Amino acid sequence: MKNIKYVSVFLSVSISCLFLTACKEQDSENKDHLVFRYNEHANITSLDPAFAKDQRNIWACHQLFNSLVALDDSLNVTPDIAKYWTVSDDALTYTFTLRNDVYFHKDERFGKDSTRTVKAEDVTYSLKRLLDNSIASPGRFVMQNVAQMSTPNDTTVILRLQKPFPAFLGLLSTKYCSVLPKDIVEADTNFRSHPIGTGPFKFKRWEENEKLVFRKNNLFYQKDSLGNQLPYLEAVAITFLPDKQSEFLQFAQGNIDLLNALDPSYKDELLSGNGTLKNAYKNEVNILTEPFLNTEYLGIYLDSETSEISNLNLRKAINFGFDRHAMITYLRNGIGTPAEQGFIPKGLPGFSKQRYYSYQPEKAKAFVEAYKAETGNQNPEITISTNANYLDLVEYIQRELGKTDLKVNVDVMPPSTIRQQRSAGKLDVFRASWIADYPDAENYLSLFYSKNHSPNGPNYTHYKNESFDLLFEKALITSKTEERIKMYSKLDSLVMSQAPIVPLYYDEVVRFTRKNISGMQINALNLLDLRTVRKTIK
Repeated sequence: MKNIKYVSVFLSVSISCLFLTACKEQDSENKDHLVFRYNEHANITSLDPAFAKDQRNIWACHQLFNSLVALDDSLNVTPDIAKYWTVSDDALTYTFTLRNDVYFHKDERFGKDSTRTVKAEDVTYSLKRLLDNSIASPGRFVMQNVAQMSTPNDTTVILRLQKPFPAFLGLLSTKYCSVLPKDIVEADTNFRSHPIGTGPFKFKRWEENEKLVFRKNNLFYQKDSLGNQLPYLEAVAITFLPDKQSEFLQFAQGNIDLLNALDPSYKDELLSGNGTLKNAYKNEVNILTEPFLNTEYLGIYLDSETSEISNLNLRKAINFGFDRHAMITYLRNGIGTPAEQGFIPKGLPGFSKQRYYSYQPEKAKAFVEAYKAETGNQNPEITISTNANYLDLVEYIQRELGKTDLKVNVDVMPPSTIRQQRSAGKLDVFRASWIADYPDAENYLSLFYSKNHSPNGPNYTHYKNESFDLLFEKALITSKTEERIKMYSKLDSLVMSQAPIVPLYYDEVVRFTRKNISGMQINALNLLDLRTVRKTIK
């Protein structure tokens, strides 16, 4: 009887262990469908929003932080930490009233309460921090027109501008302007890798070059229309596979939930020539598209000593010498719009109705001949610098321009090298893109303002035109939208007449998600917003 009792106890314990193990496995499976996974092939350099310059950093910071205002899916400015705001009649003073229910993520560094609400002082501290020379934030430009900041109380922030700037609220929606806890940032020299914000997710773990994990913020102030707490997801996990083909394989196997953008390494596997999903993926994958405020282009460095680059005839020959429609159809599987209408992209007020450079090979040849006659150089030659991701586009342009008797060399470089040499004025012609920080055409036209010459600004072509500068400065202080848009169109026309750039295409946001992902919204700035995303069990 004694042995039987021991056997009974043993079986009972064994069954209990098996049950607990099964429960843990089941719980793990249940939690797994609440984890959203994506890959960031370009890596993430910082979780400090003061350095949220590139999409890789912006996406991560967007999960962790809030700003005074935000943009909705139609790019309208909406309240965020600020409950509402007023603007003075002279358009110089902005007064924001803060919500009183926005809490920072829980953290032991806050002391016994582990958190606190956002105060007006946190807002002004975060904005002033962008001007700190020791931090050297690329978002410094956001605050350059701010003359004064004040906080009459804990829930009021007053910003006074030096001169009117109609796009100011849009600027404040950028991740640069995220609100940080003043006391924590001042005490922590490692905020870039251990951030605290107010966003829908909170920082959990970062193994650099390996994995980044965020967890749901249970203190997040926003709820859905039914009163349910946001976000729905339990966690976000980001990997850093540098190879796009490997990223695609992980997506195809269901190991990541999102594939962002279209890459040459897998575009023909996923999409047909007209941009629709191939049959093999229709039951497994969703495709989301939206016009993207991004102009892909070739920049031409006008201060170059190369005669071909400094000659307007040859710059126009490049613009007329290749078929943008064919390029989009065959190299982009129909994703994007041929950029024949200036630098301001489709979807922004100021986008031109006029076509400046359509495909006209005979005209391109005539401009090449005009260059030869003017300079005596019978063998014109240029070099285009690009990274490997855009090599197919540049090689296509190379072949087409060769038919006009213009020889094109292609120099393939790492993206970081291109950025450095482009800023230093060492590249005659370079492939580049300009993605809007905020939804106003000023964001694009600033690339041609002479006071923004690189390396001190984004005018990488060193375009200089006195008429352009005067009209650009006037547009900045014009509060009437219709008048400002007319100025923008005229400014774009001035640039295109001198051809310091070769617009290639106006991009589209294209995302692929697994079928078990729902609730994902996209907008023309290509922000990744995971607040309302759900992931169901397959």
